[in-house]
Amino acid sequence: MTAADSSRSDLVRRFFAGVTEYAFAARLGVADPPLVDYLTELLVRFVACDALYGLRTPRGERLSLVADMLAEAQARQGSARRRVHRHIGDFTLFWTGVYPEVAERMRKAAWKDSLLDYQDQGRRNYYLAAQLPADEASAPDDVLARLSDNFQLCVYGLGEVRKAWEEREGESDAPILLG
Repeated sequence: MTAADSSRSDLVRRFFAGVTEYAFAARLGVADPPLVDYLTELLVRFVACDALYGLRTPRGERLSLVADMLAEAQARQGSARRRVHRHIGDFTLFWTGVYPEVAERMRKAAWKDSLLDYQDQGRRNYYLAAQLPADEASAPDDVLARLSDNFQLCVYGLGEVRKAWEEREGESDAPILLG
C-alpha cells in the first residue's frame, strides 16, 4: 500500500467514524462504541466492491446472491462457516441500510433471492455467526449478537449515516465516496 493509499484509507475511516458516531449517538441516542466501531469498519471495508463481493467458493467463484452464500455456509465448518454467516449479515445490512432501493432491486432481479427477506437473513446470520467458533480475526460474539438483536435499528442507523454523508457531499465539491 502506498502512502497516498494509506492516507486515503485513513481519511475514509475517519469520515465514516464521524458520520456513524453522529448518526447513532446524536440522531438515534445509541451509545454503543463497539457496535458503532463495527459499523464504521463495515462501511470502510465495503467501500471497495472487492470486499462487498469478496465471498468465494473453494473454486474461486464469486458469490453475489444471498441464496448462494447460504448454501456456501452450509458447506463450511467451524470458523469458516462463521465467516460466511458474518459476511451474509454484513452484506444484507449494508444493502438494506445504506442502499435499500438497490437491495430491493437486487432481491427481485435474482431468481434465487426473490423469496428471501434480506433483513431476516441478516438478523439470522449474525445470530448464527455469534454461535460458531471464532478465530483471531473474528468480530466478538457479543457484537454479532447485538447486530442480530438490533438489526432493524442498525438498518435505520445506516440510512441516517447515508443521509449525513450525502449532506456532507452537498457541502463540498469533492465526492466523499469514489468507489
